[in-house]
Amino acid sequence: MATLIKIDGTRENIQPKNGRCFELEELQKYVGGLVEYVGISEEETMVINEEGKLIGLEINDTANEIAEKNSAIFFWDYIVGDVVICKKSELQ
Repeated sequence: MATLIKIDGTRENIQPKNGRCFELEELQKYVGGLVEYVGISEEETMVINEEGKLIGLEINDTANEIAEKNSAIFFWDYIVGDVVICKKSELQ
């Protein structure tokens, strides 16, 4: 099971429609555009909007905390928009 973390900090448990792995189109709908993967551990990844900063999405404080805690981003970087955290095995 994966987690959708919205900009306002709310979390929602989500599952792939096919029950096994997320299709690209599903992930694009959750993050609102093109996807980029940010590895947060050996087993998990954070799926973010690749163009989020360019299109002015709001900072996702919850996702930032998770990324910083796992040394997934540089100290000057930040995560914007809604994100999905899932197991790497749930990606196609």
